[in-house]
Amino acid sequence: MDKVLILDFGAQYTQLIARRVRELNVLSLVENFDFPLNKIRELNPKGIILSGGPSSVYQKKAPLPKRDVLESGIPILGICYGLQVVAHLLGGEVDRSAHQEFGKALLVVDDSGDLLSGIGDVSKVWMSHADKVTKLPTGFSPIAHTDNSPVAAVRSASKKIYGVQFHPEVVHTAKGREILSNFLFKICGCTGDWKAGNFIEEKIHEIREKVGDGKVICALSGGVDSAVAAVLIQKAIGDKLHAVHIDNGLMRKDESKKVVKYFKNNFKMNLHYIDASKTFLRKLRGVVDPEKKRKIIGNTFIEVFEKAAREIKKVKFLAQGTLYPDVIESQSHKGPSAKIKTHHNVGGLPEVMKLKLIEPFRLLFKDEVRNVGRELGISDEIIERHPFPGPGLAVRILGDVSPEKLEILRQADDIFIDEIKKHGIYTDIWQAFAVLLPVQSVGVMGDERTYECTVALRAVTSEDGMTADWAQVPYDLLAKVSGRIINEVRGVNRVVYDISSKPPATIEWE
Repeated sequence: MDKVLILDFGAQYTQLIARRVRELNVLSLVENFDFPLNKIRELNPKGIILSGGPSSVYQKKAPLPKRDVLESGIPILGICYGLQVVAHLLGGEVDRSAHQEFGKALLVVDDSGDLLSGIGDVSKVWMSHADKVTKLPTGFSPIAHTDNSPVAAVRSASKKIYGVQFHPEVVHTAKGREILSNFLFKICGCTGDWKAGNFIEEKIHEIREKVGDGKVICALSGGVDSAVAAVLIQKAIGDKLHAVHIDNGLMRKDESKKVVKYFKNNFKMNLHYIDASKTFLRKLRGVVDPEKKRKIIGNTFIEVFEKAAREIKKVKFLAQGTLYPDVIESQSHKGPSAKIKTHHNVGGLPEVMKLKLIEPFRLLFKDEVRNVGRELGISDEIIERHPFPGPGLAVRILGDVSPEKLEILRQADDIFIDEIKKHGIYTDIWQAFAVLLPVQSVGVMGDERTYECTVALRAVTSEDGMTADWAQVPYDLLAKVSGRIINEVRGVNRVVYDISSKPPATIEWE
């Protein structure tokens, strides 16, 4: 099977490059920038892509590969910082005091052969760089430019090395897909034979090898990620998987009942149901700070799993449906990228927990996991579900959590989702939910003054959860939802709609 290796120099877009390559049905593998040539030879990639990154090639301890990688004869595409790395290591020059260029630019194509074939004479591209190449190494020639970058794309046909100063992997680059396709198929000679089914076969083999005669506990919340992970792992090891559904008291309306019924009936899954709601709610009593909530929920989750693991002999592994956006919001991947925030399921396990992690989707995006789920025969009712945070409704109640508040939020959230589905726009929205605010306001009901809670509705559109825009839900739908919530949910007299995008806001409120 053809594969392309991506060397990570710390760019936030590294896994987006990997995703774009996989969308073109070529298997992509990500390794650190200093991955040695002997190991590269073992992988036998058809090509190598050097990612972008936040560094300057002249910085002390700048991430740089060994020169022998560039002299390997394997076709190479350097993107942004990756292009600068090529120039720097092969005798060119990079200007450290160049005029910065961020955002859209017009790429003027000077040579439409191979890499830039079929993109037109002028094309919109996305720039994000401070340094830029000012002198090319011997044997290289420019093949495109912008007003600010005389060297916006380069080629050395003899060395099979190409580079672009812009980012073809982002949606803002109009012909980015075509450029990557040209590299993969025209230059590297890939055949495009990798699909979700191939990923499943690869992971099944990997999981079987890793687990051996041990057993796996899988946290089955019923969301897309955990559901697909559980079915995939069950396909690999059968009843050696012990799926555990923990009712933490923070689930949506009737969610636990539906999850248990679906997976037992449809997949005959070895599923353990644990009602730990009283434990979670007791520990959350009076806690307001969102980070404390997350830590309490995470730690309690681990405690419950430890107890479940002790009751099942030979359990050695804990499976999670961690996705790439979870990872990059919590920590750097393999390269020197910047940490953004802690995420509930990628912070690592405490030393006392003797289980090793299995995370088959750690390098996948949500839509890719959905494709895997469809291949595995999971119903659209599960596959198309909107993302749901690990801490559940606790981070959708601003302030302290109580059974009364949870009941209000469950009802409001259920009404919102119900109406979205009735209007036929559920799958057009990335995520929709209700938030209970720590705000009471004056209202009038039945000619009497009320002083009750406020519910905020949140709906966003997104491609992968990395960025998001607020969904322009029809006014008549919002009016219907508001009317139903105020009339049907006791304790609420005001409904508002969140029109913030990510960034600067996050999708969840906490």
